Amino acid sequence: MDMDLLITHPEWLLLALAPLFFICIALEWWFGVRLRRLPVSAQYRPAEVVCNFVLAGMHQVADIIAGLLIAKVYLHFFGWRLFDIEMTLLTFALLIVAQDFCYYWFHRASHRIRWMWAAHVVHHSSENMNFTTAFRQSLMYPLAGMWLFWLPLVVIGFDPNWVVFAVLLNLGLQFFVHTQAIKSLGPLEWIFNTPSHHRVHHGRNPQYIDKNYAGVLIIWDKMFGTFEPENETVQYGITKPVNSFNPLVVTFSEWRDMWREVSQPQLTLTQRFNILFAPPATHQSISITSDTTPSDTTPSL
Repeated sequence: MDMDLLITHPEWLLLALAPLFFICIALEWWFGVRLRRLPVSAQYRPAEVVCNFVLAGMHQVADIIAGLLIAKVYLHFFGWRLFDIEMTLLTFALLIVAQDFCYYWFHRASHRIRWMWAAHVVHHSSENMNFTTAFRQSLMYPLAGMWLFWLPLVVIGFDPNWVVFAVLLNLGLQFFVHTQAIKSLGPLEWIFNTPSHHRVHHGRNPQYIDKNYAGVLIIWDKMFGTFEPENETVQYGITKPVNSFNPLVVTFSEWRDMWREVSQPQLTLTQRFNILFAPPATHQSISITSDTTPSDTTPSL
């Protein structure tokens, strides 16, 4: 696919990578699952695989529709840019690193702010880990505010099309860390996010919760104290299981719980705010009653 076309239409990047994704899925299924070389938690269960692909499709449609509005916002702020950055090999490398830094903070916020977790929980709700888990995404990311984390890059002076391209490239590369087929990548583990690091991120083991937020570079987790190596066998999923392969249930279950809690009568504004924006209590929604104190609604991990 022509590079200029990808830059003007960055949303096509994942489509261009799709053949590679499907080759990896086929190889993982054949050598890992069919030949029984991977654990039970790597199995391809038809109902879940279908759910994952439907979730991916819903996510893509929502991104395209929301992108029409978000593009206008980015272009508006691009008019206020601090610098005119010409895209060269060096500035592209800087953009990739800067975007990955922003991704770390988006990802960390998605675990520590319940409003954002309501969207991100979709990705963590599977109790399996294989390449199709990467497709398990939420159509609610635009509403949750994901796009806000790339806005500083536009204000600095990176062209919005290049910013979106960098975001999608980052997400595309993250596909390859959703597998149990690769145990370790040796010295690359020191710098890059790897399957081992990302398996930890998907674990509900107490020591693994809210660890390894990395997109491409694991250095951010090591810098900001959120790194955890893979030692104990990972138990995948969340502490409040969804128990459904219905894409709509998977997408909206946490939003439903959050709305039910925040709409209860006789709550103070502080309590309602905490229900929406305080950290989720070890990834479980909190039941609030009218006599609950504000401090009770602020969970800690």
